[in-house]
Amino acid sequence: MKNFITSMLGALVALLIFTFCGLVLFIGILGAIVAMGARKNAPAQNLEIGSYLVFDLSNNLLDAPPPFDFSILSPDRPEPLQLRTVTRALRAAAADRRIAGILLKGSFKPAGLGSGYAALREVRGALEDFRRSGKPVRAYLETADTRDYYLASAASEITINPYGMIEMPGLASVPMFMAGGFEKFGIGIQVTRVGKYKAFVEPFTRKNMSPEYREETQRLLDDVWATLLADIGRSRKLAPAAIQATVDSQGLLQADAAVKAGLADKSAYLDQVIDALKAETGRGNAKGSFRQISLADYGRTLPHAPAGISHSELAIVYAEGDIVDGEGGPEEVGGTAFARKLRELRQDDRVKAVVLRINSPGGSVTASETIERELRLMRAAKPVVVSMGSYAASGGYWIAADADRIFAEPTTITGSIGVFGIQFDVQRLLSDYLGFTFDRVKTGKFADADTITRPKTPEELAVVQRLVDWSYSQFVAKVAEGRKLTREQVEAIAQGRVWSGAEARQLGLVDAMGGLDAAVRYAVKKAALPGEFRIVEYPAKQTLAEELAKMFGKMIPESAHAGANGLVGQVERRLAGEVAELKSYNDPQGVYARLPLDLSFP
Repeated sequence: MKNFITSMLGALVALLIFTFCGLVLFIGILGAIVAMGARKNAPAQNLEIGSYLVFDLSNNLLDAPPPFDFSILSPDRPEPLQLRTVTRALRAAAADRRIAGILLKGSFKPAGLGSGYAALREVRGALEDFRRSGKPVRAYLETADTRDYYLASAASEITINPYGMIEMPGLASVPMFMAGGFEKFGIGIQVTRVGKYKAFVEPFTRKNMSPEYREETQRLLDDVWATLLADIGRSRKLAPAAIQATVDSQGLLQADAAVKAGLADKSAYLDQVIDALKAETGRGNAKGSFRQISLADYGRTLPHAPAGISHSELAIVYAEGDIVDGEGGPEEVGGTAFARKLRELRQDDRVKAVVLRINSPGGSVTASETIERELRLMRAAKPVVVSMGSYAASGGYWIAADADRIFAEPTTITGSIGVFGIQFDVQRLLSDYLGFTFDRVKTGKFADADTITRPKTPEELAVVQRLVDWSYSQFVAKVAEGRKLTREQVEAIAQGRVWSGAEARQLGLVDAMGGLDAAVRYAVKKAALPGEFRIVEYPAKQTLAEELAKMFGKMIPESAHAGANGLVGQVERRLAGEVAELKSYNDPQGVYARLPLDLSFP
């Protein structure tokens, strides 16, 4: 008994100590956040006339509001970038007499669906609007890839480091085919699909691209690349053919070659650029840097939605990530959770219109239909306008089709009106390699049809194929009704084929070219919103408590990232990405409308 009491008291003391230490740590973190936040906001509060707005690209550009920003704990850590924050800041700076110009620097770090060309084109448009105010936009490049240069080409002056380069050889898609590996390890694959261009299943069943997969991918890359060349050529006063000839002859353009080709204006080191900006902003002989404010700091000074309750609201709802059944998780659009939020907005009389911003390659048919149903009910009560981001295809197009109006950028990847089912079996893997066998007793022909311990029978595959055929028929019907097209017209452009936003506009899948701002303007007009209204965004930025809980729950030792940029690290990331993608396939019926696994390009 004495030992028990002693042990209990010891455990209680340990618990109290742990709790106390945790509380101290939490208070310390909170204090650091407040202190660092105050320091980071100080430049915004003391913004001097003649300052430059510094736009650091060294991060990922997302459509939806980023989670709580822990970058305030480190002044040197780039802050997450949200598309609407960036475009609002650039346009506000054009009319701000304190801002003398913009400096672009750094290089994007794309991840997931972020930093896509449709989003970059919207930012590029905001930079062009800034230039029309008569203020300069200067870009400093070191090692710039296609994304970096595409944005920087909107600048009035491009300076490149003498030892820098422009890596803009063109666009490429390099899918990984796993059929050979599945064969080697005894994993069986059976597919059901509708649409000869529905290429998602090919990496599981083939060792190379089918002619249809190659045809649609080539067409898509050509369309997107042509838009990039046209935009760059217009800004740099170069013919697209001349830019193509340069990148084909050089591959990687070093500084001198970039200047000679007209893709850059001059080469200089960063300290020389800083000295020139110091002189321009009236600090030529002063220590330190030029007068400046970061875009993130400047964005925090802009007025947001007024506090309190507004009688008129416009809601921007972000569908960014794979569409999955249920609640979903980070970088996913959970059908149940998303539909719940739409239902709340539909029943909220303050919300007069909804802009749905889609940046999704699709996913679960069941989840897509759950979302589309709520949007259909929403449209009966108030305007629903869709803004397509970099991706709005398959399930992403399923939820868009019935909107009052659809906006897209020429570089948006959309369409892919097709459906597939995929079934795995591990019979050979378990029996031939491990010696495991299975037997069964059942009360009906299809009682064990969902097993992965054997291949599906022809009758079982026929059941799945009927479901896939029906889902495809429903998809085509929804597009025909929503886009005011005949079924025959939709069938001709469906078949799982992927289109650029420019072609989608010509085919009637998209109503107008334009970004999120254009969609908002249209929704305001459609809903006849008064002058005094506020814009609210969903999902909203997460609270400090939510982010702290997530941070402490997912701490990973820094050593885990060692060698991440080496050959082994790159291979690990590629394989991990392919496997992680499969986790999002949770449709209860096993039927999906999604883009191919790898339709991304640099």
